[in-house]
Amino acid sequence: MKQVDALLARLTALHPKRIDLSLGRMERLLAALGHPERKLPPVIHVAGTNGKGSTVAFLRAILEAAGRRVHAYTSPHLVRFNERFRMAAPGGGRLVDDAELIAALETCERANAGAPITVFEITTAAGLLLFSRHPADVLLLEVGLGGRLDATNVIECPLVSVITPISIDHTDFLGDTLGKIAAEKAGIIKPGAPVVCAAQHRDALAALERQAAAVGAPLKVAGKDWTATEERGRLVFQDDAGLLDLPAPRLYGRHQFENAGLAIAALRAAGFRIAPAAYEAGILAADWPARLHRLSQGRLVRLAPAGSELWLDGGHNPEGGRAVAAALADLEERVSRPLVLVVGMLRSKDCKGFLANFAGLARRVIAVPIPGAEAGLPAEELAACARAVGLAATSRDNVAEALAAIGGLELDPPPRILVTGSLYLAGEVLRENDTPPA
Repeated sequence: MKQVDALLARLTALHPKRIDLSLGRMERLLAALGHPERKLPPVIHVAGTNGKGSTVAFLRAILEAAGRRVHAYTSPHLVRFNERFRMAAPGGGRLVDDAELIAALETCERANAGAPITVFEITTAAGLLLFSRHPADVLLLEVGLGGRLDATNVIECPLVSVITPISIDHTDFLGDTLGKIAAEKAGIIKPGAPVVCAAQHRDALAALERQAAAVGAPLKVAGKDWTATEERGRLVFQDDAGLLDLPAPRLYGRHQFENAGLAIAALRAAGFRIAPAAYEAGILAADWPARLHRLSQGRLVRLAPAGSELWLDGGHNPEGGRAVAAALADLEERVSRPLVLVVGMLRSKDCKGFLANFAGLARRVIAVPIPGAEAGLPAEELAACARAVGLAATSRDNVAEALAAIGGLELDPPPRILVTGSLYLAGEVLRENDTPPA
């Protein structure tokens, strides 16, 4: 792990910016590597604002339940950089090991020959190199940021392009309106390749429809071409090919029914023949850490007040907050407990828009800094944001201190605690709790 971190630090110095959207540097490096992007297994390309990782998790679990070998590329990682590269293996995938990852990164470093390139670009190239060298039936490729100029957008013809819900985020890079942001994400739509998209705001949908029409890509839209609904605690999916009556996803929240439906629609659009039993097994098996993830053991769980629940979610934008708040409201109806939020956020995020979703639902907010994040919002500023939207809020120096403070509130019954606001904070929680993703 230390070798990987040292190599990544060296690669980060190759470009003065962490994000610099362009395909030119990526195309140059891939050519020097012998074009590994042309030697990949069939690709399912996934873009969007919220739900990309969960949708990939459903895709992978269903395909593996059907006996397919699946590579997956996702970002960001939570604890270990290796989490971004899941290699196909019989009976289920595995995270790339350090030796394989270091060898691929060093190959890319040599081929790049010191030229400017962002760390995401060169590590994406390393992923494509790894995936091209190992056999698999499918590669699930998650966009890092946007779509049109994202480093993953070097795939000429995916099996299917998937667009999850689009909302306002990363405005510095993608534009300040839904239409502009959607136009960037629509850049993964390729001539003739089918597209499936989640339900969208009309401005976002219009941008996707324009791009699909321009390149002749057949587009299927949630609510129009298929439906995925919760009925009597089960997931009911229906399209022109018929109906699937499936168990509820293990991933919690109403939004996960929508993500699972999007995954099913994508697999059908891609032409996979999958038995209902594999859909059922995959829906039950899909797991995606730090997305309404209840922590049941570990150091931080032991620090929480006796009898309380400790949940973790990496949501960090207003729409992500809306989905999490709705899921917690549903949980409150089933088992009532006072809700306390432990929140850390980056300065670039809309903290008021995110926290406003919890007004009237959360009893208290405790703001914390994000360890090691230079762009993190100071805890007291974040607490002020919470107070500005009507939430009682204080600040503490870290999550462990926040949990101790919650114990001093003497809530009855013991509280439901949600740590949220940032995937970086979520990763730190999993690290401190000694429960990293496997």
